[in-house]
Amino acid sequence: MTPALFILLPLVFALTLGQSMSLCIPVEYVIHVEKRECAYCLAINTTICEGFCMTRDSNGKKLLPRSALSQEVCTYKDMMYRTVVIPGCQHHAASYYSYPVALSCKCGKCNTDYSDCIQEASRTGYCNTPQKLHNP
Repeated sequence: MTPALFILLPLVFALTLGQSMSLCIPVEYVIHVEKRECAYCLAINTTICEGFCMTRDSNGKKLLPRSALSQEVCTYKDMMYRTVVIPGCQHHAASYYSYPVALSCKCGKCNTDYSDCIQEASRTGYCNTPQKLHNP
């Protein structure tokens, strides 16, 4: 085996394995929706995109064009919005809430038009008021 083959073969294998290891799929998720003007917190079952995507980031960022760098995230390919009514709201309160439902997912650039592209700890996994479950 030639020395070039010793270098190229593991590289091709790593790239192929990396692409096959990208797993980005819709998963079940519960959104807790709570408003001060409403008597109940609504727990909504939906689907979101979750998973791992192949990312390439070079140490020599300044030497490469932006197109050579790849920072992909698991994001929506197809989605729809559903709207529910939060029970127990006062008459002047907006009792409608729209939420996304992931139909299919893809690895791609994060689109800030409809996604929050910053990962921060979320404190939405609980309710302070009595909870009602909504299954669409």
